[in-house]
Amino acid sequence: MITPTTALTVDAVMVFYLFVLLGIGWLAGRRTHGGDDFHLAGRSLGAWSAGISSTASSESGWVTLGAVGMTYHFGISGLWFAPGCLLGYLVNVYVVAPRLRQLSADQGSVTLTDVITRRWGDPKHVLRITATTIILLCMMIYVASQMTAAGKAFSTTLDLGASGYFWGVIIGAIVITIVTLMGGFRAVAWTDLFQGLLVAAGVVILPLYAVARLGGFGSLFQGLAAIDPNLLSAGGGRMGPAFWGFIVGELGIGLGYPGMPHVVTRYMAARNDREVRRLRIIAMLWGVAVFYGAGLAGLVGRVMLPDLADGETALIALALNLVPPVIAGLLLAAVISAVLSTVSSQLLVAASAVSYDIVEGAMGKKQDDRRSLVLGRWTVAVVGLLGVLIALRGETVVFWFVLFAWSGLGASFAPLTLMALRPRLINRYGALACMLTGSGVTVIWKLGIKNVTDPASIGPLLFDRLWWITLIVAAAILLLGRVTQSFEVGHITAVLSATGITLASWYLVQHWGMHHLYELVPAFVFATIAALVVSRVVPADEF
Repeated sequence: MITPTTALTVDAVMVFYLFVLLGIGWLAGRRTHGGDDFHLAGRSLGAWSAGISSTASSESGWVTLGAVGMTYHFGISGLWFAPGCLLGYLVNVYVVAPRLRQLSADQGSVTLTDVITRRWGDPKHVLRITATTIILLCMMIYVASQMTAAGKAFSTTLDLGASGYFWGVIIGAIVITIVTLMGGFRAVAWTDLFQGLLVAAGVVILPLYAVARLGGFGSLFQGLAAIDPNLLSAGGGRMGPAFWGFIVGELGIGLGYPGMPHVVTRYMAARNDREVRRLRIIAMLWGVAVFYGAGLAGLVGRVMLPDLADGETALIALALNLVPPVIAGLLLAAVISAVLSTVSSQLLVAASAVSYDIVEGAMGKKQDDRRSLVLGRWTVAVVGLLGVLIALRGETVVFWFVLFAWSGLGASFAPLTLMALRPRLINRYGALACMLTGSGVTVIWKLGIKNVTDPASIGPLLFDRLWWITLIVAAAILLLGRVTQSFEVGHITAVLSATGITLASWYLVQHWGMHHLYELVPAFVFATIAALVVSRVVPADEF
């Protein structure tokens, strides 16, 4: 139980931390004067800002809550996510970052959607509208989930029950929305740098201190073995298809990184190639420290605090039980930092999607820095408000939907990002097939996993009807294309191909133990195949 003195001290530290964020936003705001500044910081980020911002914004509250909970519940086998994520980092910083920075600068692109449409041509704005729709839906879900994580962290730390969750959501939303409104991309990158370093320090120092208190790593392993020998097993007791599906799925998490708009835009904003080369080491070291530090926190939490109702709060519980209130407040700030660094980036992506990709791109409005700045700020405010309203409906609703967001973005855009870096691999019809297939297979496969492992959570009738729901959605897309006269033969082929593959995945996930496979892996593979095949079947005039 948290004492009133401890709660007051933690509150004071948190208030100080939030004012620091507001101060950073204010300083960045003084240097933000137009749309290019607001959306891409004038392509002026240094290695530390770009490197830490790209990694911190990709992890969110998942690394300080979800990753900790994985090793708390599954033991050492829960650490398989770390090499998967680090492989994604390697691809991003060594393959994507240098080439995407140069490509976007040559094109004059501000967003990932910009890169895609200018790379393959989009005379009727089909790619732009499709990409923007997927991004806005996923970002809305992500923003709500991060608000939920903030509420959960406040509630657990301050022991305020339902009111703690409510005020955590409200306070987090207000601060990060104001920071993003004031300084745009530059404020987000600067606060990400500050918060990313705080997260790294928190998840490394506290677990190591806790291990020392236990008596060393030998005592930690003995304690885990005493609870359950499977906690020390690389497979966690899984056998056969369950084991291999788990391993491939965990390693496959890294497939999504090249498709995260809020991550790859950091590389587009880097000042020059020298800064890109420097950020590689910074990003990789941050990833190693944070992933394995969070995993260690879950392991030591399982031994020291085996009766926690929610293993995801192990890092917070360790802080409150092991260190003075001031340090505990800083560690809570680290947890909140992981949340806020991501939500600010996602708000900015939503703002760019509306002001650049819709108003100036799809609607054909003449570029206007002042309008772009104002519209971007209004979008941040509206999306932030909607995210709060969704988050206040409760954790279960939000975390159910966020399961689709990472895989949906990764499967829809990661193959396109990688293929955009090589000439003449696909065309615009293949790009459309990739996005539709990636998002469609993600939804079907995730629901299929739930239908096999926990049918009560979705209802068997819903999954049984997904095949004709898929057909209805496809028919609606084709009808919309016909009404707007924007579809060519290649677009129709792309929709039909994506529909066929999505329906095939509905069958596959139910057979041969395929439900053990994390949905991003099949969605990524099928989306890539769809893009390549459609591009060969229906040539386009320009690439």
